[in-house]
Amino acid sequence: MKKLLLIILLFPTSWSCFSQVMPDSAILLRKAPRRFTAEFKTTQGDFTIEVIRNWSPLGADRLYQLLLTGFYNQNGIFRVQPEYVIQFGICDQKAINDFWDKRPLKDEPAKMKNLKYTISYARDGANSRTVQLFINKKDNPKLDTINYNGARGFTPVGRIVRGMEVIEKFYSGYGFEPTDKQDSIMQQGNGWLRKNYPLIDYILTANPGK
Repeated sequence: MKKLLLIILLFPTSWSCFSQVMPDSAILLRKAPRRFTAEFKTTQGDFTIEVIRNWSPLGADRLYQLLLTGFYNQNGIFRVQPEYVIQFGICDQKAINDFWDKRPLKDEPAKMKNLKYTISYARDGANSRTVQLFINKKDNPKLDTINYNGARGFTPVGRIVRGMEVIEKFYSGYGFEPTDKQDSIMQQGNGWLRKNYPLIDYILTANPGK
């Protein structure tokens, strides 16, 4: 799924205050609360997610760690397929991408279904979840059971609880195409992304709530 699966140029100087933090290994010890929310501010407005640790304890812990270090700040929403999924989770800094890419999570059994507005990790095989997330744009039952590269199904970690209308506004004209260019995005960052896909939307900030 990782590989299966803006106007920002109006505000180029404002991004520095929303930069990501290079983590050290101590962040890996942080555990998520039983339930917590996170506020995402985007180029189309704001939405809120609720993360339920019981659905995916390792996934929830990782998401909490990522939010604490500002990983999703300035992320391009590079995959928007209106009747399928939205995908994001590539940092503007190569070193930060490399840090997390070297620390994949073990797979966990799915306790929830991939229903509309649930959020799951993208992956490209067994035990390969790292940082990329996708939002289900509709009920996707095939993602509950599909076998791909030695792993079965995708495990939801949370859901959108506010701002569903924002999710529906993200630019979808590029469809799946930028997903095939993930290596370029990871290596060259948002400058490359803005040059080649100038209309995509961005997450400006993403912060954990309560």
